[in-house]
Amino acid sequence: MTISVGDKLPETTFAIMTENGPEQVSSTDYFAGKKIALFSVPGAFTPTCSAKHLPGYIEKEADLKAKGIDEVVCTAVNDPFVMGAWGKSAGADGKVTMLADGNGAFAQAIGLTMDGSKFGLGTRGQRFSMVVNDGTVEQLNVEAPGEFRVSAAEYMVDQI
Repeated sequence: MTISVGDKLPETTFAIMTENGPEQVSSTDYFAGKKIALFSVPGAFTPTCSAKHLPGYIEKEADLKAKGIDEVVCTAVNDPFVMGAWGKSAGADGKVTMLADGNGAFAQAIGLTMDGSKFGLGTRGQRFSMVVNDGTVEQLNVEAPGEFRVSAAEYMVDQI
């Protein structure tokens, strides 16, 4: 079942790269008490994700915060080392938090996986964005296969 507006995020574990190495974080703890703009990409360093998706949220971070967002978060089914390196190379430090869903547990728990096998990617998270307020989904935008529109930062800024 796919998550819907009004649903609480399920309990899963992410990994985040810190100066001490990767650290595990509970989704329940991480999203508690904050209003977060969360977006998911099929993979770090992939073309659309690197050229448009992540850069858009880096560019629009201040606009999102001006509209009441506490933090902008990117997730992908990648390990924390890759997510950390991608964030650094894209200039996301201090603007977009990179949460690794290494085994795809989060994508699976919210019902938003995709089969990227024909590209050698295996099971990944779909391209989507959501506003999560204290662990509850307030907005949800899921892209049609092969599209990049409703999960873009500009779209989210206009929605809020």
